[in-house]
Parts: sequence; C-alpha cells; structure tokens
Amino acid sequence: MWALALGTAATRTTNPLLLALLVAASAYVVATHRSPAPWARSYAAFVRLGLAVLLVRLLFAVALGTPVPGTHTLFTLPEIPLPHWAQGIRLGGRVTAEALVFAGYDGLKLATLLICVGAANALASPSRLLKSLPGALYETGVAVVVALTFAPHLIADVRRLRAARRLRGRPDRGVRGLLQVALPVLEGALERSVALAAAMESRGYGRTAEVPARVRRTTAALTLGGLLGVCAGTYGLLTAEGGTYGLPVLLAGVAAALAGLRLGGRRSLRTRYRPDPWGVRAWLVAGSGVAVAALLALASARDPDALHPGVVPLVAPAFPLWPALAVLPALLPAFVVPRAPEVPRIPEEPS
Repeated sequence: MWALALGTAATRTTNPLLLALLVAASAYVVATHRSPAPWARSYAAFVRLGLAVLLVRLLFAVALGTPVPGTHTLFTLPEIPLPHWAQGIRLGGRVTAEALVFAGYDGLKLATLLICVGAANALASPSRLLKSLPGALYETGVAVVVALTFAPHLIADVRRLRAARRLRGRPDRGVRGLLQVALPVLEGALERSVALAAAMESRGYGRTAEVPARVRRTTAALTLGGLLGVCAGTYGLLTAEGGTYGLPVLLAGVAAALAGLRLGGRRSLRTRYRPDPWGVRAWLVAGSGVAVAALLALASARDPDALHPGVVPLVAPAFPLWPALAVLPALLPAFVVPRAPEVPRIPEEPS
C-alpha cells in the first residue's frame, strides 16, 4: 500500500524535482530495509527498466515528434513523407528542446511509477501479502502473488546463469550472451511453473466449500451492487452536479462490497497459521504513503503550475516548498519498521 500510494502520487505531477524526491524516498527505504530474500534484489532491475522507459520515450519524441510547438530547434532529421491517411504523424523532421523536455517529463513520471512498484517487489514478502487477503480474494491473491514472484525469480536466474558463464570463460554480455542466457531462463521458468502447479494441486488449492444457493446469490448481488455504487459515488465526487450524493453512494457501495467479500469468504476452505496482525506500524506505513498521495493530489488541484511545469515557453521547473515537504512522510517506514537482520558474510580463506 505504501509503494502503490507513492506511485499514485507520482501520477499527479510532472515536476522532475518532486519525482526525484519520490524516487529518493523509495530508494532510501529499500536500502535500509531490504532483506536477503531473493525478491529483494529486484529493485535495481526496476530502476534500469525505468531508465529504459525514459530513454524510449525520448527516442519516440525524436523520431515521431510531439504535439508541443517549439522555437528552440536542436537539430533536424530527414523527414519521411507519409500518405494522406497518416496525417498528424511524422517521421523525422525538426526536433525542438520543448518537445524533448515534454517527453522527458512524461517519461520520468512513468519511470517513477515503475520504480515505486519495484520498491513493493523488493520489500513486500509474498507469503505475508497472501496472509493479509480476505477469504473471498484468496484464489485471486494466489495468482497475484505468483505473478509478483515471477520477476524476482527471473532476475535471480539471470544472475546465476551469467555468473556460471563467467566462471566457464564464456561471454555473458552483448547480444550473443543475452541469447544464450534467455533460453535456459525460459526453460527454468516453465519447469518452475509446472512444479508449482503440481505442488498446489497436491496441497488442495482450489477446493471450495458447499454454500447454499441463496448465500451465493446474495454474495453476487452485494459485490456487484457495491462495485456499481463505488463507481457511481466516485463519478459523483468528480463532477460538480454529483457532489451531494457522491459521498453517501460511495460509502454505501464500499459497505456492500465488504459485506459481499465477507460472505464470499465462506467458500474458502483454509485456516490461518500464525496470522499476521495489522498493528500500529502497519497503519503508519500505509498511512504515510496515502498521506503523500493525498497531499500531492491536493497540491495538483490548488497549484497545478508548480506540479506541472510548462514547456512553452521553456522555463526551469520551480521547487515548490510545501509539495516537497509533503513527500517527506514517505520516509516514515525507514524509522518505524525494524530493519531486516543482516546475514553475516563468511570470510574468504587466503589462497
């Protein structure tokens, strides 16, 4: 919840200074609380993915152009003429500083969102996440947890295979090394999937209890009605005409959806071994992220120019003081959550 809230906050601004603060906050929390588990190594991969997304966004802006008019021409590429049905699209042509800055702001926002998701992958334990889900969402939670662990295991396989190739004196970089590593990684992922499916089947995953038809119909009606109420209430809050009924309909929809989830949990045949309690620290961690998202959303509505710096005319982004201070609660998990125990390193014997 903390990482997703930071990602939500990143979508509310294109100011590179605020986005850099969000990245720095997530990086500090990951650096101080990363555990020795395999999934904890995925943060660096998400940082590289964010940088790749930023670079691709800039390359698209250079090759295809942007709708932003500009007067500061950096260079001009040979323009390829397109047919009349492709109007509005160009290949090559004039590249302006305004277009590159606009594409950089847009790509940096998406990169920050990916890095925040990477913080969730590096810090959240999949087993603890699965324990926290209600019974009605257990099957969906299993699928989500398996999907979340895919990237860390994939990264661990790539590291292991590259290290093995280096020990054998074979290249592990470049196109050749990538092609020779990709096939064993894919084969290992398929074998792990088959083994996981067999293990889950042998442990009884997917079993459901017999629930009366009346309870099933009530559960479906409450869940569907609650989701419709949430959508209608959210729409009412976003429009000026629905300000009077938006909040009551939203609260009623949330209550109906929670009641549907409560009834739907009867179908799940499972027990909780050593349940993970939701304590004060959990409230502080989740609340810090939600506070950052809420404060940046408020700042985006009250001072949009500071959170969305303009590119025409081309000006340097300002450093808004109180939105920057609103990012500081994102550091709270680094101080309220105990740090993961460090694994002692075995000293190397002299050769």
